[in-house]
Amino acid sequence: MLGILIALLVVWLLQKNSQALNLDTFRLIVLLSLIPAVLAVLSLAIGARDVSIKGQQDLPKFAFKSLGKPFIVFMVIVGIFDLGNSSDAFLVLRAQERGLSVMGILAMLAAFNLVYTLVSAPAGRISDRIDRKKIIIGGWVVYGLIYLGFAFAQAAWHVVVLYILYGFYYGLAYGTTKAMIADLVPENLRGTAYGTYNGILGILDFPASLIAGLLWQGAGAWPGFGPSAPFLFGGGLALVAAVLMAFWMPRAMTRKVG
Repeated sequence: MLGILIALLVVWLLQKNSQALNLDTFRLIVLLSLIPAVLAVLSLAIGARDVSIKGQQDLPKFAFKSLGKPFIVFMVIVGIFDLGNSSDAFLVLRAQERGLSVMGILAMLAAFNLVYTLVSAPAGRISDRIDRKKIIIGGWVVYGLIYLGFAFAQAAWHVVVLYILYGFYYGLAYGTTKAMIADLVPENLRGTAYGTYNGILGILDFPASLIAGLLWQGAGAWPGFGPSAPFLFGGGLALVAAVLMAFWMPRAMTRKVG
């Protein structure tokens, strides 16, 4: 949020109310972003210390079967959701298409991060006390409804309000979905499970954004279905995934809720 506010200040000083970011402003923002990046690397190199490994263990052999059926089913459902979860760049394009200026977009992104920050910790504490599945379902329903809202947005302020509400989805479900992985697999396979989770989602991110682009603008002579189409697609898949998650009853849960 603070980084975006700095970028917002730069844009305000150099090009107020512009609809597009000019090259000089972009270069200055990138150069400024290198400062915290370098400081982060230095703090890691100088200040961080590894925890010594006690005992030597054999590396587990990777196999989907070893991660268990609950994890595999969970990944199928998450994969359905992620296939409609295209890059957030499409949300920015939607804001531009509805007439929002560069400063307006940056302010919108800052507000999103503020909401995400405020919601994440309380949602995490709640997910440690109740069934994580309920939190995820709630987050996906929120996501689906917000994406449907993006599809029918008529004005720039509609997109702004929806994007701020989008922060509630991130705060509710984004971290909780990852936390649930630890409940589904044995402790010695958690690293493997998280790697598998991120690997599968990384693979799905490309077709998700490709589909969104094709739905929006088409390809070749086909003009696509217009700006609303990718959001209808994403919102629909999110609601389908929420329904599947609601009916899914994992038999192996390593965490006791209570």
